[in-house]
Amino acid sequence: MNAHDYISDVLDRIERTSLGQVTFKQAATEILRALEPVLDREPKYIKHKVVDRMVMPERTNIFRITYANDKGEPESNYGYRVQFNSAIGPYKGGLRFHPSVNLDIIKFLGFEQIFKNSLTGLSMGGAKGGANFDPKGKSDGEIMRFCQAFMNALHEIIGDVIDVPAGDIGVGGREIGYMFGQYKRIKHRFEGTLTGKGLSWGGSLVRTEATGYGLVYFANEMLKKAGRGFVGLICAVSGAGNVAIYTCEKLYQFGAKPVTVSDSTGYIYDAEGIDVALLKQLKEVERVGLREYSVRKAGSKFIPVSEYKPGRNGVWDVKCDAAFPCATQNEVSLADIEVLYNNGCRLLAEGANLPSTLDAMEFMAAKSDFLYGPGKAANAGGVATSGLEMAQNAAMESWSFEKVDARLQGIMKHIFDISYETSVEFGRPGDLVLGGNIAGFRKVADAMIDQGY
Repeated sequence: MNAHDYISDVLDRIERTSLGQVTFKQAATEILRALEPVLDREPKYIKHKVVDRMVMPERTNIFRITYANDKGEPESNYGYRVQFNSAIGPYKGGLRFHPSVNLDIIKFLGFEQIFKNSLTGLSMGGAKGGANFDPKGKSDGEIMRFCQAFMNALHEIIGDVIDVPAGDIGVGGREIGYMFGQYKRIKHRFEGTLTGKGLSWGGSLVRTEATGYGLVYFANEMLKKAGRGFVGLICAVSGAGNVAIYTCEKLYQFGAKPVTVSDSTGYIYDAEGIDVALLKQLKEVERVGLREYSVRKAGSKFIPVSEYKPGRNGVWDVKCDAAFPCATQNEVSLADIEVLYNNGCRLLAEGANLPSTLDAMEFMAAKSDFLYGPGKAANAGGVATSGLEMAQNAAMESWSFEKVDARLQGIMKHIFDISYETSVEFGRPGDLVLGGNIAGFRKVADAMIDQGY
């Protein structure tokens, strides 16, 4: 069987066995189609049916979480932890608390995490988890009780050499703290079984900034390879969480100017450049919507979601040289990327997981004058720094900001280099989707073969 038919067979099986899981199927299609050249060249992967096994999680955990709201009434949510692959290290991947969370979303995120973690060069397997719990509008007490209830269910299947969760959308330092405290009370162990911890109890400097900083480091490598740089570039950024905030901060340090951020209510356009200090105050301290930014910053404009064109994400209407989707999956459609390209944008680097639809990816891949940094490579800085936090915990050390940041820069350069070199090896120079997927796959696939059936 040739590689194309083999992959088609695997995708058909996903369609039959993962009914309704359209996002997982989308992620699998993007990754597996990119693997066809390596499967044709190295038939051992088909012989050992590595892809058949890789698309199936090693364990899928679904559990009920019940906690008391502030009225003393019970509230229940679904919780998930999909432990996808441990061939190269303990399971590693974030926890997402958001009403959109379901098994489909967690499987897509966990599957991508296998390849992302492999690319970092660190010993981490792939996993993802979370709950369909919405932290918005909840009191600190309700969030604490939910996190404790979540850990009551999760603690049995995690550990510092088993599975090390981190944060994701809706899970920041506050939530990690509540979960770590509950884990410690249950297990009577102080160990690095969660990353993103507070600095005084095992956390790592740069962890908060890591995904955004790493995204810009990766994009800078893309520009350098093309003989260009960031100085003077106008940048559109989506999202308003950690990734977007610290992408904006690092863009300024490289001489670029971010002019947009967005959240679920709409987007801000600030021609003078996004005020990062104000954005941090609104999102990290006050936890309010972006409309307030336009109230406090003269000259900025807030465009609500209600004014977006049908089927479009309004933030991509802004003319820019480079785009950084840092919000959520499928936020860049074919129509969006066409508008960006026609307005002069020539670089897109993904801070979110799978933010571009498949047809948008195909559009970018077909443009010889466009630089595209896929998420599993470009946004790996967060999990890379989580890995560095694990190393510090194991050694009972705390590294300086400069040391962690230097390691992060080195990891992002390594990810770009191995992705680019692999794209050259397979005759598609600069195709970082192909290069990143194959480079990440080979390390995991070889380990799976070595370890037997």
